[in-house]
Amino acid sequence: MQSSLPFKPHATLRDKLHVGIIMDGNGRWATRRGLSRLRGHEAGIEAIRRVVEAAPSQGVGTLTLYAFSTDNWRRPKAEVTGLMTLLRYYLGSEVESLFKNGVRLTVIGRRDRLPNGIAAAIADAEAATVSGEALHLRIAVDYSARDAILNAATRLAGIARPTREKFSELVTGEAGLRDVDLIIRTSGEKRLSDFLLWEGAYAELHFTERMWPEFDADDLAQALAAFRRRERRFGGLEGDAGRRRLHGSRPDSVS
Repeated sequence: MQSSLPFKPHATLRDKLHVGIIMDGNGRWATRRGLSRLRGHEAGIEAIRRVVEAAPSQGVGTLTLYAFSTDNWRRPKAEVTGLMTLLRYYLGSEVESLFKNGVRLTVIGRRDRLPNGIAAAIADAEAATVSGEALHLRIAVDYSARDAILNAATRLAGIARPTREKFSELVTGEAGLRDVDLIIRTSGEKRLSDFLLWEGAYAELHFTERMWPEFDADDLAQALAAFRRRERRFGGLEGDAGRRRLHGSRPDSVS
C-alpha cells in the first residue's frame, strides 16, 4: 500500500537526483562491538539523520531508504519488535524536524501487517510534511519491489493502452516520480534484494564496505562523485548525449 495522499513531485525536486539506499550492516556493526543487534539499528537511525540532512545540498531531490523488506518478517520476533518500535519512535520524533527542513516524508510498502498504531502514525507524518520542497524522503517498510510490480499489473485491467508512465504510477503510487539514478548498498554486499526493481531499471550501482551506522555525508558525497564520473547511455552508444538524460523517462527501445 502506497501513500494515500495525492502528490506530483515539485519541479525542483524532479530536476535533482533520485538516490536509493539499501541500509545494510546494522547488526554486523553492533555484533563486532559486542552490542545487541537492536543497538545497531538504533545507530542506523543516526545515520539516517546525517544523510537526510546532507542530501539536499548534494543535489539529491528524492531519497528512498530500504528500512524493512517483506522478507524481514522472518527475522527473530524480538528483533522485528525492536525494529517496529524504532519505526514508531522515528515517526514521532522526527516529523517536526523534517517539516522545519522542508522534507516531505512518504512510506512505501504494505501497511496492513504493521503493528497497531503505526499505519496511523505514518499517515499523520505524511500529512504533516506534505508541503516539503527541499527533499522527498521515501522510506520502504514491509516492501517488496516484485510485489509492487505484481500489484500494479493486476490493476492494469480496463486500461486499453497502458503506457510505461501509467504503469510506473501504479508501481510507485505517485505520478511523475523520477526514476532512480543511483542505488547505494552499504556493508559490502552486492545485490539488490528486491529493491526498486522497476524504477531502478537504469540506475547506477554503488557498493561500499562501510556499515550503515558508519555512513555519513562524506560517504554520500563520494558515492555521488563516482556516479557523476560515469556516462549513462540508456541503451545508446558512447557519446550519444541525447540518451544521457538525467530525468526518469526510459528509452523506448533497448535493442
